[in-house]
Amino acid sequence: MSGWFDRSLRRKVMLLVLGTTLVALGLAAAALVLYDVRAYERQWTTDLATQADVVSRASAPALSFGDRRTAEKDLSMLQARPRVIAAALYDRDGSLFASYVAPGQLSRGFPAKAGDEGHVVHGGEIELFRRVVENGEAIGTIYMRATYDPFSRLLGYLAIIGMVMIASLAAATLLLTRLQSAITQPILDVAHVSREVVEKRDYSQRVRKTTGDEVGALVDAFNAMIAEVGRRTEELKLADQRKDEFLATLAHELRNPLAPVRNALEILKIAGDDPAKALRARQMMERQLAQMVRLVDDLLDVSRITTGKLGVKKAVVDLRDVVADAIEIVKPFIDSRQHRLETRLPAEPVAVDGDRTRLAQVVSNLLNNAAKYTPPGGLVELSLARNDSQAILRVRDNGIGLTEESISRIFDMFVQVDRSLERSQAGLGVGLTLARRLVELHDGSIDVASAGIGHGSEFTVRMPLTLARAEAAAAGGAAASTPSARRRVLLADDNVDFLTSMGELLSARGHDVRIAHDGVEALQAADEFAPDVAFVDIGMPKVHGYEVARQLRQRNATRRCVLVAVTGWGQENDRRRSREAGFDRHLVKPVNPDDIEAIVAAL
Repeated sequence: MSGWFDRSLRRKVMLLVLGTTLVALGLAAAALVLYDVRAYERQWTTDLATQADVVSRASAPALSFGDRRTAEKDLSMLQARPRVIAAALYDRDGSLFASYVAPGQLSRGFPAKAGDEGHVVHGGEIELFRRVVENGEAIGTIYMRATYDPFSRLLGYLAIIGMVMIASLAAATLLLTRLQSAITQPILDVAHVSREVVEKRDYSQRVRKTTGDEVGALVDAFNAMIAEVGRRTEELKLADQRKDEFLATLAHELRNPLAPVRNALEILKIAGDDPAKALRARQMMERQLAQMVRLVDDLLDVSRITTGKLGVKKAVVDLRDVVADAIEIVKPFIDSRQHRLETRLPAEPVAVDGDRTRLAQVVSNLLNNAAKYTPPGGLVELSLARNDSQAILRVRDNGIGLTEESISRIFDMFVQVDRSLERSQAGLGVGLTLARRLVELHDGSIDVASAGIGHGSEFTVRMPLTLARAEAAAAGGAAASTPSARRRVLLADDNVDFLTSMGELLSARGHDVRIAHDGVEALQAADEFAPDVAFVDIGMPKVHGYEVARQLRQRNATRRCVLVAVTGWGQENDRRRSREAGFDRHLVKPVNPDDIEAIVAAL
């Protein structure tokens, strides 16, 4: 039986309703029966006491004058009450005075003495003693014995209750059958659709709504959930596809610069005294290294975008300087594609509140994108203008163009317009995503338009102007370019090549440099050298960089030293640990020598 109900919600609901109805009717019937039994006893006792009072009033004179014959005659009036089996009168002393036995009843005797006033039920009979009172004085006692049979009455009640329960259950069953479509059927439909979705992955199925109550709300919520799950499943499939394509592209893009770098190293080996060959080899390595650094930076920016930690450091900048920085970055690639670059810049400053490095990254990404997707020998146009409240920058090309579908998703992560094999430098598909996020962090917007395939594209960036003068930014740039004073610089890293090359660069710029290859050497050199600034690697042997920073902060000679962490870890948690250890700055490898010189110059 339990298995029968376990397999069907409909059966469970039916069992619940019918069982509840049956229990309620049973409790009500039990209460009524118990009440009736108690009421029947009270009613019959009261009726018997009334009869005793009538007989006692009639027999009082006979009892007073000792007239037994008259007393027995008075008792014989009880023949009119067939349920009275026997009766008796007792005198003042409690002795039996007169008696009566109903016709057809066997006499089984009477109590020898009158009992206390009251009644008692035993077996199928009820016995009653009642005082006979005349003029306020008890002159005797009347005794009555009658049949007491509540069971026949109880059987009648049970028969009525049984018929009521059968009729109630039939009505409940009929009502439940009518309500099945509104209560249990939608839930059964939800279960059926759920199984179909799990087994067939068909997210197009829906449950039909039949009511507007809570069950209808459940159906609406379930249908909405299925639609949302289906939508997110498609998004996950697309994201997984893009991830696979991204990883394949990443492997391709990282291998591309390595081949010319290896070739350049071989050229340097055989160049001998030919400075021209050596120069070309170094320039090739610089270009390819810059390409690899850009790829790694894009990967780090992807992580910052997805975790919401991409930030900017704003100051007043002239967008003309930003454009110049971007062109300097992208010009070698544009030239390699034999494109013609045309720029139109205003004569007056276009001042915005922004991060010069990040804005240059935006413009260079747009230029790089235009150069990649324009056939060799094409035209790339860059224009900068302003109106009353906005700076407007446009990058236009006459390249392959965009479809309406491409326009709708071109700013999504890892999306690439052209995946043909011959386009060997397609990139990672994160440049435009990063550009849009950076523009939004500057309270601006970026849009794209295209007349279709083969008609080129145009990207438009709009940013709010600042009321401050752009000359402030130019003044800051001029100050930064001023040669710095001679400083004591400590370099601590277990990478020998990095230490040697960076030490030679800083020494060539007139600074006093000491190097250390582990944490112990760094602490010893700091005590002897008392540096103005120390560039410390985090992952050094013997004593790691965090501990070196903490100890240097505790020593008088190096307490005011500017400490710069140099590491390959650049997440926000890594920067937080650097600050807690006592570092003033945090640089991520590969470190730009100009950044190091700028920190030294800022002392």
